[in-house]
Amino acid sequence: MSRSASIILCTAVAALTVLGLIMLASTSAWVKNVEEPYHFLTRQAQMVVLGLVGACFLSRLDPIWLRKFWPWALAAVCLMLVFCFVPGIAKPELGSNRWIKVPGLGVFQPSELAKVVGIIAMSGWFARWQTETHTFWRGFILPGMIIGLPVGLIAIETDVGSALALSVAAASLFFCVGTRLYYLVPTAIAGMTAAFLFVHSNENRWTRIEAWMDLEKHQLGKGMQQWRALLAFGNGGPWGVGLGNGSEKFGTLTFAHIDFIFPVVGEELGLPFTLGAVLCYVLIAISGFMISAQASNMFDRCMAVGLTCVIVVPAMVNIAVVTAVFPNDGLPLPFVSYGGTSLLISMGAVGLLCGIHRRSRVVDERPVPLVGVKSYAVKL
Repeated sequence: MSRSASIILCTAVAALTVLGLIMLASTSAWVKNVEEPYHFLTRQAQMVVLGLVGACFLSRLDPIWLRKFWPWALAAVCLMLVFCFVPGIAKPELGSNRWIKVPGLGVFQPSELAKVVGIIAMSGWFARWQTETHTFWRGFILPGMIIGLPVGLIAIETDVGSALALSVAAASLFFCVGTRLYYLVPTAIAGMTAAFLFVHSNENRWTRIEAWMDLEKHQLGKGMQQWRALLAFGNGGPWGVGLGNGSEKFGTLTFAHIDFIFPVVGEELGLPFTLGAVLCYVLIAISGFMISAQASNMFDRCMAVGLTCVIVVPAMVNIAVVTAVFPNDGLPLPFVSYGGTSLLISMGAVGLLCGIHRRSRVVDERPVPLVGVKSYAVKL
């Protein structure tokens, strides 16, 4: 499988992207306050083409440029996160400051780019100090400050889901490079405590938690999305009601084309497609970690682990949210949900993974033929 990791990875991504376009064709025509019925579908198709071009470019990019300029890239993306609070540049929506207006590109979400750049920055640091990853200063404090800056800025935007997803990816990277657990465990406990206090102090966030604890009681309020998502899964049953025949997308399930597109998949296409989508994410995770295991240097190995987590962790969280395992947090489903920034960055991460696999040294496991070795047998 190590030889075909890139093929499996690209096949799974292609299947999810096609599924996303099909479901956008089914859901986007019913989005309110949009003049063009298939505006989201055509926009997503354009982003798919642009993402493919970007992925091909990144798969051929010399990693020396990433290792050389990651401090500048990290500074640029942190500046973009700050722009989310600058009037005239920021485009706040639904009480969050996650988007900025970019001339020629439209609305852009810097937190998606910050995930990849943060992983590249940590990989560059650990590649530079790979013999000191177990130390307190260069193996924990300084890389923690590197990733802590974008995580903090994302959390201030009230994009808690993205901040937690990047934190999980960073923690996985810390663990894989050998940072001592007695540094990581107390930090994780402190981080979860801080996240709880942050959510508890935010009335909007805390009411979501209360609604999640009793969805039936809050089915007309904060818990409506998750409640209607569960009804969509139940209405679809094992085989679904047929493509385009779902009823929850007609307004009762809000954001059916973005965060809650997975319940529409379950309602219209049934269990084979929902389980197939989960299988695709499992294959992405396995392929990404196989690519990491075969990487030829520390930088590529760290980057493969981090990029795999950046793709898979939000998918796990989104599926957990729409099935009411987790409270609602607003993370899209990678490659399937509508979102130009998410799609571009995710496909760029896939391109980087393919580039790492292309540069890796895959060990040939075929047995080496023995030359000049005599075998003896006893005749009976």
